[in-house]
Amino acid sequence: MTPTSHHIDLTYLKNMSGENNELIIEMINIYKAQIPEFIEIMKKGVDDTDWEALASIAHKAKSSVAIMGISYLSEALKEMEVRAKAKTDLETIIMYVADFERICLQSIVELDEAVKNLK
Repeated sequence: MTPTSHHIDLTYLKNMSGENNELIIEMINIYKAQIPEFIEIMKKGVDDTDWEALASIAHKAKSSVAIMGISYLSEALKEMEVRAKAKTDLETIIMYVADFERICLQSIVELDEAVKNLK
């Protein structure tokens, strides 16, 4: 990915909040606080082959990334949830977890920049 790549799209968040910058910043801060926990649970789920934990965290994380406009990652998390519920294809789930971590960490950098512009 190049530094000019963009993952986030705050259109939904802006519309939902009525362009309320304080609420947008609050939602961004919640997202930023959740991501490290999501990553940790996903990695532990993979390490332990804990299908239930993987399905649960994929379900929980998909709405968080969707709110930040990362729709393609939300779709990947739907696929991850389906595979985990079926207890199949751990190798693909491992790829989804790696993509989730990489994209979410990049999105946090983008969101930090967006917050500066909202203040």
